[in-house]
Amino acid sequence: MFQTYTASTRPEDGPPRLAALRMALRDLGVDGYIVPRADAHQGEYVAACDERLAWLTGFTGSAGFCIVLPDRAGLFVDGRYRVQARLQCATDFTPVNWPETTPATWVSTACADGAVIGFDPWLHTPKEIDTLQAGLSDSSVTLRPVTNQIDPLWADRPAAPMVPARNYPEALAGRSSQEKRAELAKALQKNRERAAVLTQPDSICWLLNIRGGDLPRLPVLQGFAIVHDDGRVDLFTAPSKCADLDLDEGVSIRPSEAFAPALRTLSGMVRLDKATVPVAVVDILREANTDISFMQDPCTMPKARKTKAELAGARAAHLRDGAAMAEFLCWLDGQARLLLDSPDHVLTEIDIARQLEQFRIATGALEDISFDTIAGSGPNGAIVHYRVTEGSNRRLMPGDLMLVDSGGQYLDGTTDITRTIAIGPVGTHEVECFTRVLQGMIAISRARFPRGVAGSHLDALARYPLWLAGQDYDHGTGHGVGAFLSVHEGPQRLSRVSNVPLAEGMILSNEPGYYREGAFGIRIENLIAVRKGETPDGGDARDWLEFETLTLAPIDRRLVQTSMLCPQERAWLDAYHMRVATLLQPMVSETTAAWLREACKPM
Repeated sequence: MFQTYTASTRPEDGPPRLAALRMALRDLGVDGYIVPRADAHQGEYVAACDERLAWLTGFTGSAGFCIVLPDRAGLFVDGRYRVQARLQCATDFTPVNWPETTPATWVSTACADGAVIGFDPWLHTPKEIDTLQAGLSDSSVTLRPVTNQIDPLWADRPAAPMVPARNYPEALAGRSSQEKRAELAKALQKNRERAAVLTQPDSICWLLNIRGGDLPRLPVLQGFAIVHDDGRVDLFTAPSKCADLDLDEGVSIRPSEAFAPALRTLSGMVRLDKATVPVAVVDILREANTDISFMQDPCTMPKARKTKAELAGARAAHLRDGAAMAEFLCWLDGQARLLLDSPDHVLTEIDIARQLEQFRIATGALEDISFDTIAGSGPNGAIVHYRVTEGSNRRLMPGDLMLVDSGGQYLDGTTDITRTIAIGPVGTHEVECFTRVLQGMIAISRARFPRGVAGSHLDALARYPLWLAGQDYDHGTGHGVGAFLSVHEGPQRLSRVSNVPLAEGMILSNEPGYYREGAFGIRIENLIAVRKGETPDGGDARDWLEFETLTLAPIDRRLVQTSMLCPQERAWLDAYHMRVATLLQPMVSETTAAWLREACKPM
């Protein structure tokens, strides 16, 4: 079983741990300390040994940080996690609406004159610290790099992961590691850079065509790498994890403890990504008088633009995953009928998450789920990144909306899909809200746009139907997705804060939603890939782009208010359902095939 259902910490664990941290800060001679969610690699996902924020606060969301002061502890979370933070944390931790309230503003107000705030330089980026320092420039508060203050207090801290790495098939990657390294070497030479330091595991794994198992749901090997301008790569990680790798002579494997000394030997200009490299790496290079070029991780853009082989793999993975989803949705529909016919029938959120995972396992190709399944019924669906535990597990009731956000990691692709399902008849308000969310999802799916357009330009298309009704959602409309890598991959996003131009081969999610706290949550999500678009008759001869929908699964027609859809929206939905039924019926059981024909009927 891939999913676990136990909370890592309890709210009551927080206060004594907070008291111990404050005592350590007094001994250190600082007035505060920043506890981030990040590890030294600055990715979204962290190993159990690096869950410092969860250990201290109880908050298990994927983004946030805590600033601990002598008299208060501010837990900074964005709109996705505010309900969750209040549920998971003791009142000793005060949720702070971030980014509406910046850490600099909060610290300036909360701290006494001359206060010193400590931070671990391995767990923060220069971009983060520079922004905070700039915000404090008009105050007397200062920042100080210090040793990690959580780890000495964490008596039962788990060991670092030691999962063996493996080669990733070149046929699925579409390019050899040598080709990728040669391309990066040319980019370095063009910028007169002698080397680039890679700190994000997915970049390293993409570059070397390898995968690992060091992070939950993310098939990566944790480590650091130095890419030289001749294409050589030094990989710093535990050598025992690389025993099964078949790497060419251009790649050297060195122990993790050799990374810092190797940095001190670099000469010439060295490229660092200011948004992802630890401050400690910058400090080491500056102490060695090494010139630094702050530029984007050179793997970021080529990794984002999938090869033909990666796109073919994504289509195959989504077809397979779509069949598993169809089996699940058919099963859930049957369970809902049983629940309506018999009040004694018990169906819980854990039942749903486990059954969905079993259908994916039954494909015979599942490597892992791509993230912990979100199975939120009724009011739990309003918690955007809800994770069911034994303590929160809710029994479904007639009239509930059931939000299921899930995905699979397959060797040929990573999937991510959300469907909201009616458990029996629901109210008119819920149907109207669902239809507005669907209209936004269709608007993104149908979008045609000229080259140079970014996610910030398209985000409003998904929100417009909700805005007309005075509604909105507090998360981005879409994130990038990797190829058997992270289900959340940058730099592309469908978000008002993303200025990255969209380009062919990029895969994104398309997931507008609406959430009524204490009542229900709605989200509909498909993955889409950017492709070359045709110029419409009479249109300008521009370079047009559009989206290909990868995800294949029915959308609950019972929740659609047909009269709210325009003819083009109805046509899109009918065409999508016809494609879903045509492609999936040969791959599912007879019972599910019959259910598909009914679920995919024209509106």
